[in-house]
Amino acid sequence: MKTKRTVLALVAVLFSSINAQSQDKAQIEKTLETYFDGWQTGDTLKLGKVIHQTCKLKNIKENKVDVIDRKTYLSRFELHPKAENTGGKILNIDITGNTAAAKCQIETPKMLITDYFNLMKVNGQWYIVDKIFSRAEKK
Repeated sequence: MKTKRTVLALVAVLFSSINAQSQDKAQIEKTLETYFDGWQTGDTLKLGKVIHQTCKLKNIKENKVDVIDRKTYLSRFELHPKAENTGGKILNIDITGNTAAAKCQIETPKMLITDYFNLMKVNGQWYIVDKIFSRAEKK
């Protein structure tokens, strides 16, 4: 009888953990979709909602690491309608506790941007806390 209770307790813990990770994945997907929407429309309110205050964005520029703070990054956007043939997609999400990493792509008619996001769960909300990216012109 004790073995049966132990097995049931382990199953309950496992199910709870799987359910929590599933909920976290859904919340992360929502965070990333909000980012895509904000990026594609220049909506800094949406972008600001999912990018943590401490976020740094990095890419390679002239063979050096270029670091952009959140305020500078958001200042580069201007509200506009979403362009045709532009979209974002999530390629992969890896979650460990209250941290996660996601690989995503944004495609425009002229560019393919690959983003690697680090996310953290703060007070029940997932935020982008770091981003590295690469962009390539389409030929």
